[in-house]
Amino acid sequence: MPTNGHYSFPPELYYDRSTHVWARHAPSGATVTIGLDALGLESLGDMAYLSLQAVGFPAQRDESIGSLEAAKMVGDLIAPVSGVIAARNEAVLSDPGLINRDPYGAGWLLQITPSAWERDSAELVHGAELKPWVEAEIERYRVQGWID
Repeated sequence: MPTNGHYSFPPELYYDRSTHVWARHAPSGATVTIGLDALGLESLGDMAYLSLQAVGFPAQRDESIGSLEAAKMVGDLIAPVSGVIAARNEAVLSDPGLINRDPYGAGWLLQITPSAWERDSAELVHGAELKPWVEAEIERYRVQGWID
């Protein structure tokens, strides 16, 4: 798994540039699993509370699908793709710290049945764009004082 400093960014994932939400498209194409990336989580601090929309909720890219409360921020969880919520990770709802401990594994948040994966994924960072984006984001976060 590629790392930049101590931040890991699995290359098979797609990343939202503005929210640091990742998306993993299932090989079957049936669902997209989403979570928060390591850099975004460090800037937020320890997750304290999480609220997620219910299964069946129609998610729209760039719109709220839940809310987060962390040590350094309270705000909305923004959908990286449009579709219908197919599953919620009940484990993170009862133990939000799981998101910080295992952001790309057990700390996933939702699964969405995508309605426009090709269009939405084109707006996300992936492949050759990933390394330069990560480096620029780490620098931006340092300058802003969000990370050390």
